[in-house]
Amino acid sequence: MKTDDLITMIANQAGPAPKVSVMSRLVPAAVAGGLIAAAIVLGILGLIPSEMFSESGPWIKIGYASALAISAGWLFARLGRPGASGKQATSAVVGVVSIMLMAGILSYLGTPVSERASALLGHSWLVCPWAILALSLPVMAGSFWAMRGFAPTKLVSSGAACGLFSGAVAALVYALACTEPAAPFIAVWYTLGIALCGVLGAVLGPKLLRW
Repeated sequence: MKTDDLITMIANQAGPAPKVSVMSRLVPAAVAGGLIAAAIVLGILGLIPSEMFSESGPWIKIGYASALAISAGWLFARLGRPGASGKQATSAVVGVVSIMLMAGILSYLGTPVSERASALLGHSWLVCPWAILALSLPVMAGSFWAMRGFAPTKLVSSGAACGLFSGAVAALVYALACTEPAAPFIAVWYTLGIALCGVLGAVLGPKLLRW
């Protein structure tokens, strides 16, 4: 048998290449990283008092982080496919952040002048962004592992998507321990923490996603 005929026969009998689902890789990575982050939060910070859940603050944080995790996960899925456009998913991410920033601005303007500094800075503004960044690291490790199972071609953007997704999951976990209730605080410092995760992901993308 000629070599060309052998190659053709093997190729014809090989069948389609197995398809790897985004959900089958990203969800386990997010759950594993999220559980590690949650264990850190529980071991070091502890949960917020249960009575706080009767207020709007924790639910704003949980809702914001969840919506951003979903939109960043969509962006992750798009950028993991060569040639796929991430414009709509990017718009979703920007939209979620814009809504939160607008809510923070309106809340800040509606707060008495004497209380605005407290609403914006709280008591942990220096800690919050860095805590989210630190908690994102186990999630980010899983996210990069998941992304490497696909074929990203835009390595900076794909890395940023990994970072944003990881930051949103970390913010969701951190919200369970954060006692800051004000929308301006959430809009500024939670967003900054998640943005730092996105920047870190963008820096690491070309190094960790090259294939």
